[in-house]
Amino acid sequence: MALCKWVSLIFIVVVIMPLLISSDHSLSPEEVAQIPVKFLDHAKRQELFDFMVGVRRKIHENPELGFEEFETSKLIRAELDQMGIPYKYPLAETGIVGFIGTGGPPFVAIRADMDALAMQESVEWEHKSKVPGKMHACGHDAHVAMLLGAAKILQEHHHELQGTVVLVFQPAEEGGGGAKKMLDEGALEHVGAIFGLHVAADYPIGSVVTRCGPFFAASGFFEAVISGKGGHAAIPQHTIDPILAASNVIVSLQHLVSREADPLESQVVTVGKFQGGGAFNVIPDSVTIGGTFRAFSKESFIQLKQRIEEVITRQASVQRCNATVLFNERDKPFYPVAVNDKNLHEHFRNVAGDLLGPQNILERQPMMGAEDFSFYQEAIPGYFFFVGMKNESQGKFESGHSPFFRVNEDVLPYGAALHASLATRYLLENQPKSTLPKGSFHDEL
Repeated sequence: MALCKWVSLIFIVVVIMPLLISSDHSLSPEEVAQIPVKFLDHAKRQELFDFMVGVRRKIHENPELGFEEFETSKLIRAELDQMGIPYKYPLAETGIVGFIGTGGPPFVAIRADMDALAMQESVEWEHKSKVPGKMHACGHDAHVAMLLGAAKILQEHHHELQGTVVLVFQPAEEGGGGAKKMLDEGALEHVGAIFGLHVAADYPIGSVVTRCGPFFAASGFFEAVISGKGGHAAIPQHTIDPILAASNVIVSLQHLVSREADPLESQVVTVGKFQGGGAFNVIPDSVTIGGTFRAFSKESFIQLKQRIEEVITRQASVQRCNATVLFNERDKPFYPVAVNDKNLHEHFRNVAGDLLGPQNILERQPMMGAEDFSFYQEAIPGYFFFVGMKNESQGKFESGHSPFFRVNEDVLPYGAALHASLATRYLLENQPKSTLPKGSFHDEL
C-alpha cells in the first residue's frame, strides 16, 4: 500500500499544533452561503461538465463487478495523479482513498461506490456496456464521475480548505459489503464525518431527497437445504417429500412478521428462491430455498435471524425432513441500519438549501432497501441522500437495477457541487481548538 508521506508529515505537524487559518480572515455568513452557489457554477462550466461526462461514459462502457473494479480503479488513480491529489491504494482490493487540503484535522470524507451489476444492458446508445452480462444499472458510474468532479473543484481551492477532505472510492456496494472492508483497512482513520449520495430517477433534477434518522433497513440473506427422500410421484407414501416441507416452511416464515413483529415496526421476510425437482412425476431428494430479511433495529434483526433458523429446521422436522440453514455472512455480510446523523442533517439542510433552495429539499420515508454506507454510519457520524435526475422532456428514467436504467447526465454538476460544498462547509464549522499558549508557534518540527 502506497502511504502518502505528505499526509503523514502534515498530520504530525497539525496534531502537534492545529492550524488556525486566520480567525481574523473568517468568512461572513453571506460569504459562507455563497460557497455552494459558486461551486455549482463551477461544476456547470463546460470544461468540468465534459470531464465528468467523459469519465462516466468510459466507466459505463467497461462495467466491473464487486472487488473486480481494477480498470475503474486505474482510471480514477490516473485522474487523481493528473490533479496532483495524493492517495492510498489499494484498500479492499480495488478501493482508493485520496486527500485534499492541509493534511490535518478536521477530516471529512465524501464517498462514491464503483461496482456494476451482473445484468445485460438493454439501452441502445453509443456508450452501451461492452461487457456481456454486466451493466452499470444503479448509477455508480455517475457517482464516481461526481466525486472526481468534486475533487477537481476542491483541488483548485485546496489552499483555502481549513482541514482535509478524504475521497473514498469504494468497491462492492452491491451485496459485497465493500464499505466494511474499507473500514477494516483504515479508510476512515481520523475522519469525523462522511457524506454519500445516490442518483434518483423518480425525483426532479435540481432536488435532493433525504431524512433524519433511520433511512435504510438492516439486511441479511439466508439459504436453506431441506432434505427428504425422493421417489416416484405416484407412490408418495414411500417418500419424504421436501417440496411439501419447503412449502410449509415458506408459509410459516410469513408469520414471523404478521404474528411476532410489532405492527408499528417495519420488518420483511421474503423467500425469493425455490429450487427443487426436475420432472413432473418425481419427488426430489432435496429442495433449496433462499431469501432476505430486513428490520429497522438491531434487536429486531437479530431476533428475525434466530427465528428464521428455528422455523426452517422445526417445520422441516414436522414433515420428517432435515434442514440446514446458512446465512453466508462472509460472502454476503449483514448490512446494519443506515441512520442519518441529526447534526449532519441540519448541516445538509443548510448547505443544500443555499445551493438549491429550501423548497428543493424533499423528505422520503424510510426504505426497506439496504445500503452498505451504513457500515460507515455505524462507525462515525454519516449522512446519505438522493440527488434527483428526472426530466420529463428526456423521457422516462427507469429506477435502479433495471436493464433500461439511464442516467440524466445533467445531474453530474449537482452531485459534484454538493460533495464539495458539504465537505468544505463541514471543515469551516468544525475547526479544532488550539491548546497552545499564545506566541508558541514554531516553524520547525
